[in-house]
Amino acid sequence: MPKSDLVLLALDDAQILKLFERALAAGSYKVSIARDKPAIDKVLQESSPALVIVADQFAGTDGLETAQELIERFPTMPVLLFLHQEDVAILRQAMHCGVSDCLCPPLKIEDITTTVERSIKRAYRIGDWTRREVRRTTASLQNRVKELIKLETIINHIEDGVVILDENRYILMINPAARRAFGLRQEEDLIGKPMLQVVSHGDLRSLLNPATSEGMPHHEIVFDDGRVLSAQYTSIPGVGMGITLQDISYLKQIDRLKSEFVHNVSHDLRSPLTAILGYIDLLDRVGPVNDAQREFIQRVQISVQSITALVNDLLELGRIEAGIDGQKETIPLDTLIRDTVEDLKGMVAEKRQRLHLDIPAKVPEIRGNPIRLRQMLDNLIANAIKYTPDDGDVTVELERQEEQIILRIADTGVGIPPADQLHIFDKFYRASNVPKGVGGSGLGLAIVKSIIDNHHGRIWVESVLDQGSTFVIVLPIFKQQDTPAAQS
Repeated sequence: MPKSDLVLLALDDAQILKLFERALAAGSYKVSIARDKPAIDKVLQESSPALVIVADQFAGTDGLETAQELIERFPTMPVLLFLHQEDVAILRQAMHCGVSDCLCPPLKIEDITTTVERSIKRAYRIGDWTRREVRRTTASLQNRVKELIKLETIINHIEDGVVILDENRYILMINPAARRAFGLRQEEDLIGKPMLQVVSHGDLRSLLNPATSEGMPHHEIVFDDGRVLSAQYTSIPGVGMGITLQDISYLKQIDRLKSEFVHNVSHDLRSPLTAILGYIDLLDRVGPVNDAQREFIQRVQISVQSITALVNDLLELGRIEAGIDGQKETIPLDTLIRDTVEDLKGMVAEKRQRLHLDIPAKVPEIRGNPIRLRQMLDNLIANAIKYTPDDGDVTVELERQEEQIILRIADTGVGIPPADQLHIFDKFYRASNVPKGVGGSGLGLAIVKSIIDNHHGRIWVESVLDQGSTFVIVLPIFKQQDTPAAQS
């Protein structure tokens, strides 16, 4: 180790100062002297001492406080404390403050040089270790930064929108695809802003509302220009939540074309089916029919009637999806529910079931088509009764949550297998565990979903095998500004 290191002496006792100067000169150290605090600051500004020696009483101040200040300012620079007389309490306090060592009379030149050399060596070793750790940590951070840059580049270049929010729904990250989807400027700084303040879309608000999003595998965000985004979200522990947005407009277009094709075919089938039924009814009039022939005629009638019912359902679904009968008015949903339940009491009594109604005294009105909403209620409540065994329970609950009405129709029936729950609202789809003898075309729930979509609502199912199912419907309440007159 070179002995040209600079040692700063913060001593004001001439005799002690002379002793330290001789000792340090013998050890080939350079010496700088400061007789007060301003002098210490000046030396530290003009040079970089390898070590500082401070007297316990220095320029009329507490030398230990001065030493502590130096340690706080320069953590890697060793500081020695010179005590005019040994004091165990001060020694303990000095060690606690981080002083490298203490010197007390009687002193020899060898004691001073040995203590100084030992302290400087220790500082070098700590400095070397610190530098190695800094290099290692810096290299690790650089690698992590590179990985983060790669990840950011990937996220910024994928076609799907990605949004990361904190637990309070403030934006942590939003990629260019998500900005384009919501018409946000790419250069605008959105980090740290509330998502619902930046984007006030109603479908996004429902997505971020735990009361209405729970249980739904995905959401659709529909724009006025016809674009449709499939939005999926997931909770991120310790961060908040992540949202991915996929443009499914082309899939919706394909689905519309398919629906139009099915509607046209269904319409074309209606006339020949009606003709077949008419001719079957005329068979008895053109000649005698034996019992075997009459049985065959009845089977043909039943089959044609089933096909006709299916065609009617398809045409009905087509009209709903096309919004042909979109005439809407303000409706008390609780009245529709009570009327539906009243009409289905015969089914309930036949199966000896218990039907429970939980409807608050005051329910806000909604805006919709009463015929379609009654059709939706008939289908869902009748299904609950149909798929619940004898002596089971069916429950219809209605409640208000903020600006929405939540309707739950629960049963204690067979339940729906998890694999089927994702497709239960698809056309012609029936669960794999439908009991024998329970008929259906697989269009009922597709019609229900179309009606609810047409009323700007949402529906999902929560089901456990052999325990029952709960269909949850969310509909917006009627507000005066929703009417065309209020909007004009």
